[in-house]
Amino acid sequence: MNETDDLTAGHLQELRRGTVVLACLLRLREPDYGYALLESLGANGIAVDANTLYPLLRRLEKQGLLTSEWNTDEARPRKFYRTSTAGDALARILTADWQSLDRALARFAETSGDATSGATTPGATTPVAQTAAPETSDTEDPTTEGDPR
Repeated sequence: MNETDDLTAGHLQELRRGTVVLACLLRLREPDYGYALLESLGANGIAVDANTLYPLLRRLEKQGLLTSEWNTDEARPRKFYRTSTAGDALARILTADWQSLDRALARFAETSGDATSGATTPGATTPVAQTAAPETSDTEDPTTEGDPR
């Protein structure tokens, strides 16, 4: 790997880091255990290492964003995680902000002549489905506070 590849890899990792939290909160609205979550994320284009995911799940649980319980009904006990009420509220906020950032980046791409046929998730090859999020004006969006637009 050359220096340019290393630089790109570092920026891609930085870009994806926060998306794993959001993906976990969204995916775990339906309870599941860690390995199934790992497989689901990977199958949907969000590659994450188990050594990253399991500490993240413990941190999100400690923060009150996930709940967990052990299922001992099977031969091998499994810890099932589920997004808590607080986690669901945060997921809605993060999703709305993601969509706002996606629209802003699409505007930059359009003005620079780099626009594509649809917005895509980093690393994805197909357009991202836009879920309905409440539209906010620039005065309501804390990320644009003080912006004279």
